[in-house]
Amino acid sequence: MNPIRNFCIIAHIDHGKSTLADRFLEVTGTVEKRHMKSQILDQMDIEQERGITIKLQPVRMEHKENIMNLIDTPGHVDFTYEVSRSLAAVEGAILLVDASQGVQAQTIANLYLALDQDLTIIPVLNKIDLPNADVEKVSAEIIHLIGCKKEDILTCSAKTGEGVEQILDAVIERIPEPSKNEDKPARAMIFDSFYDDYKGVIASVRMQDGSLKKGDSVRFMSTKAEAEILDIGHYSPTLESDPMLENGQIGYIVTGLKELGHVRVGDTITSKKTPAEAPLPGYKEVMPMVFAGIFPQEGDDYNAMRDAVDKLKLNDSALFYEPEHSQALGFGFRCGFLGMLHLEIFQERLRREFGLHIIATVPSVAYQIYKTDGKELIVKSPQDLPEVQKIERIKEPWMTVDIITPEEYIGNIMGLVSERKGEYQNTEYLSTGTGNTAKRALLHYHMPLASLITDFYDKLKTVTSGYGSLSYELKDYRLSDVVKMDILIADEPVEALSLLVWRDEAFRIGKKIVKSLKETLPKQQFVIKIQAAIGGKIVAGERISALRKDVTAKLYGGDVTRKRKLLEKQKKGKKKMLAMGKGKVNIPSEAYLAVLKR
Repeated sequence: MNPIRNFCIIAHIDHGKSTLADRFLEVTGTVEKRHMKSQILDQMDIEQERGITIKLQPVRMEHKENIMNLIDTPGHVDFTYEVSRSLAAVEGAILLVDASQGVQAQTIANLYLALDQDLTIIPVLNKIDLPNADVEKVSAEIIHLIGCKKEDILTCSAKTGEGVEQILDAVIERIPEPSKNEDKPARAMIFDSFYDDYKGVIASVRMQDGSLKKGDSVRFMSTKAEAEILDIGHYSPTLESDPMLENGQIGYIVTGLKELGHVRVGDTITSKKTPAEAPLPGYKEVMPMVFAGIFPQEGDDYNAMRDAVDKLKLNDSALFYEPEHSQALGFGFRCGFLGMLHLEIFQERLRREFGLHIIATVPSVAYQIYKTDGKELIVKSPQDLPEVQKIERIKEPWMTVDIITPEEYIGNIMGLVSERKGEYQNTEYLSTGTGNTAKRALLHYHMPLASLITDFYDKLKTVTSGYGSLSYELKDYRLSDVVKMDILIADEPVEALSLLVWRDEAFRIGKKIVKSLKETLPKQQFVIKIQAAIGGKIVAGERISALRKDVTAKLYGGDVTRKRKLLEKQKKGKKKMLAMGKGKVNIPSEAYLAVLKR
């Protein structure tokens, strides 16, 4: 068997990972020129449109008689779990840094993940063909970050192909081969999976010990499920069948299983005939940050939605979900996400891949509630909050936040973070800033997660003219004064719009929500009252004036009392509509979205 090298590319968003992967496929001749397109490993339409990687994607190449298994990873903070799974399947990582932008927050976060796994790091500067590339300054940042020598840092332009072959040579030289465990009982770690209507669940695996071949009977060690391997092979990047997968290789196994729960990411596959004694250590359970209720617009779609969410869970193991029932919206799911982009992509995938239209409730974080009777519970939705008199105290999650920015924007960031209840820790300088280049600083903060989840990242980009970058992770839970805010439309509470807010922010947030609803709700034949309330107290309100049918249009001349009589009759009719409860308002999905994006 040819020598094997398993590696992945880690970087901040938009630093050129997918473009470099394209060049690797071209240089090694893995994909024919006529089939080549930009970002070929980003296989979802939504990835191509947005220009971001959402899913990890493995591919096998050959270079100088070496088998090279590459896993392309996402760069956005909301898809960090994909990166951590990729790192567990390889021996080395290319740390890619944009020579014009320098080290960013997610570069550091992903580097720490790779160092935790004890991987060999190859630092590479990309985009050296750009006129504003500053190789000296960015090299100094990388040396400061990982303590390597200057000659260890490679340079390339993934767009033009310059320096790409030298990176492949460095992978062969510096990254070690997988350990030789071919005589041990077979153990394969599942790092990803997806569903095929004809073949069942297909698992992406890294063979750690032994080998598996087509026709073998296998057992999944944590779920105890058993299956026969219908097909086995590697990604190139399409599925290519092989007779077997040997120790150290990365590939796929077609299980034929239709029960989605039987194949879990992080589980170990072993041979049924000669099973391994212990499973491989799995992945850390991911902790959802943002919770939102997801309900089908049409109640009949619940079963279709449940199947769709099950299939997306296979493909997106950072997704958390449990069934939920709402009086207003019917049956749905309470879903946990790693961030707002993750939620947005999930909604978009449900719409595109499964043709489902959904209503998403206002996102919230998970609060720890301590009741007066000594019980503790985790509340992910405003509807689950106990009555005020039964609550002793509430704790909310706080995050450790790292922000990287040019020095000139530090004041703007400090203003933004203090608005969001953030606590300043300290500042590190990554570069000294010579000539025309600005000094770059790494700011450390502690912030409540509730401040981060909606629009903090967008605001950060605004106050730093697009140069700021952000990464965050859970620190601890702290005491908080949180209240439930109800939104009433025509005196009826709308369950999907209820949210948990800080008491001192209630007026500002309530005002914002009622204003956005006033702009998006259609007018009715009667006046619509929109109110934000805490308990029995109204904290903000707006009114939408009634649509007026011109009842006097049929009059021509005559006494003015005739006109007044018709208008009075209309006025009484509108009052009667409200009194008889005909003043029900159907809320369109655009109104829910307007509140989500407030």
